[in-house]
Amino acid sequence: MVGDMRRAPPFRKLLLAGAIAGPLYLTVGVLQMLLREGFDPRLHALSLLANGELGWIQVGNFIVAGLLVALAAWGLRGAMRGERGGTWGPVLLALYALGLLGAGVFVADPGAGFPPGTPVSTGMTRPGLLHFVFGAVGFYSLVGACFVFAVRFREKGRTGWALYSVVTGAGFLLSFMAIASGRISPLVMLTFYGAVAWSWIWLSAFLVHEAGRAEAG
Repeated sequence: MVGDMRRAPPFRKLLLAGAIAGPLYLTVGVLQMLLREGFDPRLHALSLLANGELGWIQVGNFIVAGLLVALAAWGLRGAMRGERGGTWGPVLLALYALGLLGAGVFVADPGAGFPPGTPVSTGMTRPGLLHFVFGAVGFYSLVGACFVFAVRFREKGRTGWALYSVVTGAGFLLSFMAIASGRISPLVMLTFYGAVAWSWIWLSAFLVHEAGRAEAG
């Protein structure tokens, strides 16, 4: 029995590692917004920070966040084995991790005047297109995960968590659809930033919750 326990994957540690992703990603993102010359969150998506001499910071931000979320997906797969949502939830979270990694590998095209000196309108390159594709896959997967876990919480009688998950998924979906429509405005951009922050907070809170449950189990 002791040997089996020692060989068991450290699900709780994996979940807590994933919970770090949100605070780290948001902190690095906000610091860049404040310190990068010419960046205006009312006009520019966070992905644009991957351009320029300091672009490696945001590239690293995407990749580190993706790796941490991938660890969380692995931990969830083990911790939720045999439970409702124990297959699709971790799979969708793993796809979100893949989206983050792809967004880091394929840099968004510069545009909207950032970095400084960039024309307002620029063409889309293949890496820029792939960045958008990976981002879309990741975002829609996160939305799906929110709804999968909402159903699980509802069936367990955890109404608060179920509502929190539904609001997170629906809000993120609507804000992403608005920004993907191409009709960008300060309101749309800032709303999307808020939805991104909210979703990261939800994910961290959810993973901490599941880590506590795994420890109790």
